[in-house]
Amino acid sequence: MAVGIFDSGLGGLTVLDAVQKRLPDLPLIYLGDNAHTPYGVREADDIYNLSTAGVQALFDKGCDLVILACNTASAAALRRMQEGWVPEDKRVLGVFVPLIEALTERQWGDNSPPREVGVKEVALFATPTTVSSRAFQRELAFRAIGVDVEAQPCGGVVDAIEQGDMILAEALVRSHVEALQRRMPKPQAAILGCTHYPLVEDVFRDALGADVAVYSQPSLVADSLADYLERRPNMIGSGEPGFYTSGDPKSVESKATLFLRRKISFETLE
Repeated sequence: MAVGIFDSGLGGLTVLDAVQKRLPDLPLIYLGDNAHTPYGVREADDIYNLSTAGVQALFDKGCDLVILACNTASAAALRRMQEGWVPEDKRVLGVFVPLIEALTERQWGDNSPPREVGVKEVALFATPTTVSSRAFQRELAFRAIGVDVEAQPCGGVVDAIEQGDMILAEALVRSHVEALQRRMPKPQAAILGCTHYPLVEDVFRDALGADVAVYSQPSLVADSLADYLERRPNMIGSGEPGFYTSGDPKSVESKATLFLRRKISFETLE
């Protein structure tokens, strides 16, 4: 039995790590589309086609439930997938909603009308495609009113992290925070809208200052998944746990240690 986790590259490993800590007995199948990463600079139709292909591969490996652990894919493709592509006996869940539920202090599955919440000014840091999709603002509007969101496209950060250049990644993060603060000097909260960003979360926190509440996804997604599976245990499908990539396994393995701080073996997706 296994639940699938799909990402455009390696960022989803931060989600996998959090899920394994929250649900240590849950078997997982991870697939990274490293041959086509990054998604953040691609067109929406391209992201949709790549995402459906990746999720279908996990369905084929026995997963009934797949976590789309890529904010770009969740922003540009998830709703379209859920409305017209996902089979009735399968589920694909994204990484935005748990974040928004935490920000707005709503319980999972609370479908009551949107209401006023305590946070009024929110900074969103994400890839250019995620920012331009306005998916975060759309999902937030279902749950809250009166919240001003200032979004900052963080070009270059994902590439720097995947290349292991953390000095460049830190410099880029600080530059992007400064750019956002010129438009919104004192946000109450900041959303790290990319699963790569937990690796530089301390930089975001330092640049934003202690007064800004920072929301990062992995642990929130893990908690939501635990809640989901408690109510729908039948969604833990069949399949053997493993790590797969559309790219070169050896290259991916060397980079993956940055995310998990332990050596793991990837197999080529066939």
